[in-house]
Amino acid sequence: MRPQDIIRKKRDGGELSREEIEFFVRGITSGEVADYQSTALLMAIFLNGMTDAEAAALTNAMLHSGEVLDFSDISKPKVDKHSTGGVGDKTSLLIAPLAAAAGVCVPMISGRGVGHTGGTLDKLESIPGYRVDLSLPEFRSVLDRCGFAMNGQTAEIAPADRKLYALRDATSTVEAIPLIVASIISKKGAAGLDAMVIDVKTGSGAFMRERDRARELAQALVKTGNSLGVKSQALITDMNQPLGRAVGNSVEVLECIELLRGEVNEGTKPVLELSIELAARMIVLAHLDATIDPARARIKKVHESGAALESFRRNVEAQGGDPRACDQPSKILPLTETSFKVESPRSGFIVAVDTQEIGHAIAEAGGGRVRIEDTIDPTVGFVSEVKIGDEVRAGHLIGCVYCARQDCGERAAARIKAAYKIGDEAPEALELIKEVIE
Repeated sequence: MRPQDIIRKKRDGGELSREEIEFFVRGITSGEVADYQSTALLMAIFLNGMTDAEAAALTNAMLHSGEVLDFSDISKPKVDKHSTGGVGDKTSLLIAPLAAAAGVCVPMISGRGVGHTGGTLDKLESIPGYRVDLSLPEFRSVLDRCGFAMNGQTAEIAPADRKLYALRDATSTVEAIPLIVASIISKKGAAGLDAMVIDVKTGSGAFMRERDRARELAQALVKTGNSLGVKSQALITDMNQPLGRAVGNSVEVLECIELLRGEVNEGTKPVLELSIELAARMIVLAHLDATIDPARARIKKVHESGAALESFRRNVEAQGGDPRACDQPSKILPLTETSFKVESPRSGFIVAVDTQEIGHAIAEAGGGRVRIEDTIDPTVGFVSEVKIGDEVRAGHLIGCVYCARQDCGERAAARIKAAYKIGDEAPEALELIKEVIE
């Protein structure tokens, strides 16, 4: 077999065999298939799609392109959560300690920011000293000590996905459902999971803006996960505005620590509510509770008692971070006081938000990556003061952009101001959790 023949077959709408897909993935992993050949196949898949059989073969080949972790000697059920990405979506930082404190083991393999969306690893690295490049023995040690570990893909875990992940972002093929499914399930399957809950975002800040496309993705993820032996469930949730108040890296970590400490307000409440729901569903899939109501009660108890905060503190220390961030986050996290106001241009109601534009504005200001090689400034961020449906007056504070560089801060503030749409009548209330895919 030759890479160009496989590319041509998919380019022309043909169905690839399991052997052809395995050959190509082996070549990606070994380096025998060049990046330009990989990107050509990615675009062919993006344009022509894949059958269920092709998608399953691709996922399985990527999963087995490296080491599959075995945590069978850990008695607790191994469960994780994954989000398809959004703006201000910081729930992983809450869910992992909540679920671990409630009795499950959470081996979380996370990613970097892609496009307009933030990345869990970038956020965690805002904590001084925090390491997300643990070796597999270190990863295992943190799991044993803390009940959860947060790590990036190592060279051993799904290495084919590690290469393709960056190429998808650079070639605008991120949204292809078979590629999303293969990327997510290969990483999660390689982490030795028993079960997984998937948060599929829909709306103006999601990769899947349309509800029908989000449902299609959720169903594909659940079907493929279950077919590979990982009991899966998906929730379709709203991403028509930033989740919570903070968008960025340090500001999102600050928001999460405040929530773990019990400091909740109307702006941050949705983050906690969604985190509790996702963690509770992890508990049900792990068979610690039979139904969702007692599972929610279990998660709320570990939050209110402070057990989840202590779980997070242990993890920060175990992964090399400064545990004082849990006690004095505003003093320990890298933040900047230089801010730029975003004010309402007129009176009325917030009727819509171009959430993707907010993500791009913060990324361009230094809080994300425009190019793969870009370095993130953890102090860059946006903190909103309003939600869709809120009434505002002309000059009312919509939020503040935090950025040490004046030119970048002013440009981001102008873009975010234009992203908020003001109307004369209040819109219908948004539903945070729209659908559950069993």
